[in-house]
Amino acid sequence: MTEKTSATVAVTDDSFSEDVLTSSTPVLVDFWATWCGPCKMVAPVLEEIANEKAGALKVAKIDVDANPATARDFQVVSIPTMILFKDGAPVKRIVGAKGKAALLRELADVV
Repeated sequence: MTEKTSATVAVTDDSFSEDVLTSSTPVLVDFWATWCGPCKMVAPVLEEIANEKAGALKVAKIDVDANPATARDFQVVSIPTMILFKDGAPVKRIVGAKGKAALLRELADVV
């Protein structure tokens, strides 16, 4: 079951396949944790991108502490890590907090 939080979608280990892997729209997944300072810094940037790219890009967030299986499956070892999925496959990995302009440049060839 997914939970909508603003423009981003909260996903879990159980909903990841349905919300991300089967999505017809590219999905940027933010792997984060409540205790992560840089994750908190990038959160509003991801909200802005989700609003601006609505329809062309879905932004999902997954708490690695509550959902360790998905983080393990995609070998997320540091956070924040953002992985862009297209047609069910990871196509780009972005590690560390980035500003809006840098993130948009990273996403430009897919979105």
